[in-house]
Amino acid sequence: MEFIDTHAHPSDEAFCSIEEQDLYVERAVAAGVGKILLADIDSHERDCMYAAVARHPGVLFPMLGLYPGSVDKNWRNEIDAMEAWLDRGPVAIGEIGLDYHYGREFREEQKEALHVQFEMAASLDLPVNIHLRDATDDFFKVMDECVHLHLRGNLHAFSGSIETFRRIRRYGDWSVGIGGVVTFKNASLPYTIKDIPLECILLETDAPYLAPSPLRGTRNESANIPLIAAKIAEIKGVDIAEVATVTTSNAKRLFRI
Repeated sequence: MEFIDTHAHPSDEAFCSIEEQDLYVERAVAAGVGKILLADIDSHERDCMYAAVARHPGVLFPMLGLYPGSVDKNWRNEIDAMEAWLDRGPVAIGEIGLDYHYGREFREEQKEALHVQFEMAASLDLPVNIHLRDATDDFFKVMDECVHLHLRGNLHAFSGSIETFRRIRRYGDWSVGIGGVVTFKNASLPYTIKDIPLECILLETDAPYLAPSPLRGTRNESANIPLIAAKIAEIKGVDIAEVATVTTSNAKRLFRI
């Protein structure tokens, strides 16, 4: 079976050395995770991310983006810094989006940055990888403003309702990234997953965050993708091999890898 982790952060400080990053990749490949997409945050981790990509060609694939939590009054400087890397083969613009969970001080700046990055993705014919937290209404307002761009992409770390899934699908080729939360006790996501076609699901870890059960609370890794796939298979009443085949095909199609 072949799996793809469509969202991970092995350049995070949780992986504090090159050796740890390389072992992370080795463990993932041994678990059947042959491709890992690296979500970009801002300029602070980008050198490290691209160095890892260079060490593991064909396994690690970079995104470029300005994470909403990194948006402040100087966000345009970060966008300028990001543009210098656009010729380095990103497979998506991400992770980008809106996040009001910790405050709304830079709400307008987040929306402006998202709009600019949507335009960037459209001009490069790249999908977008969306981080969305406590800002659903504003996100869809920006989507309405950018409907002429005919964007495609995925909602990363999806834990929303079936109504939110159906709403994003009205904009075209959109998928949802399902990670460790689907395995959590008392999570509502398994009930939503029942009504989401497998052809619209991507697997992800968001490593080092959100490790699946029974590893919850530990540092997450791409090697844990089979645990997430197994839970989805259980929910859908299908074999894990079918989950692997369909979600891998979904990821290859969306990100053109």
